[in-house]
Amino acid sequence: MREGWFAVAAVVVLVVSLAGVAVAMTEENDDEHWTPDVPDVDATEAPTEPGVATVDDREFDSVQHAIDATDPGDTVVLEGRFDERVIVDTPDVALVAAGPETALIDGGGEGTVLTLAAENVTVEDVWIRESGSDRGNEDAGVLVGGAGSTLSGLQLTDVTFGVWVDGVEDVTVEETTIAGREAVQTLAQRGNGIHLWEADGAVVRDNHITTARDGIYYSWSSNVVAENNTMWDLRYGVHYMYSNDNRLEGNVAFDNDVGFALMVSANLTIANNTAIGNDGTSGHGILVKDIDRSEVRDNTLVANGNGLYVYNAQDNRLADNLILENDVGIHITAGTQGETVVGNSFIENGQAALATTNAQVAWNDSERGNYWSDARTVDRDGDGTSEIRHQPAGSLEALIHAEPRAGVFAESPAFDTVRLAESSFPVVESPGAVDHRPLANPPHEDWRSYYENHDH
Repeated sequence: MREGWFAVAAVVVLVVSLAGVAVAMTEENDDEHWTPDVPDVDATEAPTEPGVATVDDREFDSVQHAIDATDPGDTVVLEGRFDERVIVDTPDVALVAAGPETALIDGGGEGTVLTLAAENVTVEDVWIRESGSDRGNEDAGVLVGGAGSTLSGLQLTDVTFGVWVDGVEDVTVEETTIAGREAVQTLAQRGNGIHLWEADGAVVRDNHITTARDGIYYSWSSNVVAENNTMWDLRYGVHYMYSNDNRLEGNVAFDNDVGFALMVSANLTIANNTAIGNDGTSGHGILVKDIDRSEVRDNTLVANGNGLYVYNAQDNRLADNLILENDVGIHITAGTQGETVVGNSFIENGQAALATTNAQVAWNDSERGNYWSDARTVDRDGDGTSEIRHQPAGSLEALIHAEPRAGVFAESPAFDTVRLAESSFPVVESPGAVDHRPLANPPHEDWRSYYENHDH
């Protein structure tokens, strides 16, 4: 036994001499730091003049009266304040204003403020506020019951649900600001910002959503594109349930409980999203639960509880993500199998990885693996990958997870010796995850623009 530990010690000397000094990850830099770009939802002043709704050359003092007088293809122009709840039952009409500061529909705190009961209705640049408070009755700022409708440039405030798309296809919600009820302090008691129920083919883009339960919620909705939305102060920024074949790209979720919660779905593309500071009760940047045959790539996950948390997921590709300064970089558990983990940059996480498994799994493809800021790498042939394997999730990580008090010894020489034995040569074959092709340098050259700069 003593001879075995002498051999391990020799390995320590060999690897340290080959690897040299690791790159310092805390050096000063002048890069532009990331900051959230969000509107001030309280900045708009409400119009006070009595409302006028104009259809051609006819003027009405009620939005509903104007709608009742429309034919398909008409446009209703709004100006001023309207205290009413409205149902649009004429197809192919438009309800427009010069901007949310010029036209307000106030629902008085009862029911749904605006219901689109006809197809191909357009609503643009209107402020809608004060829906009812009954989540069970689906009280919303806008209830969309007509296929092909478009909501653009709206401001929705003091609403339970912002927009509820109710079983219709090809709806677009864009460039809209949604702020729920901050007075409802329990997140689970709020409604969702944009609620998609059997809303196949929806497009959700360039929206800002805050103080709701979930920013964008999917239920049985497929072929939905959600892009360039920003979500904060929520339970989940995005929440998938039973929704296959969707694309989520270019979105930002910060200061939520969970950034992106992907559950019980398949064939998803989750690309180029940013999750920062999602560290609430659950605390995940991206949660992948019961997700199959999906791609999670090119995302930026900074200062979350878990950067990636993967639970009972099958045959997914987790590639080319920047995973920086999370409590745990990646945690894979609960029977997850067939994951390809490659091209990611794991930098300065509290714990780089945790794999709850009785087997040893490989986190690399045939030619390359991931970058680990705590790995000892040797790239003698200059191909960008190390000749020494790295085990980011092994017996010690499992021990610390099961017995957090053991973490006090995490930086001890004894722990370092075991890590080296697991990583550098197959002296100790322990359950967990092994990267056989760790990268010598991080593929994400801009990581410093996020480093230690996520306190908003």
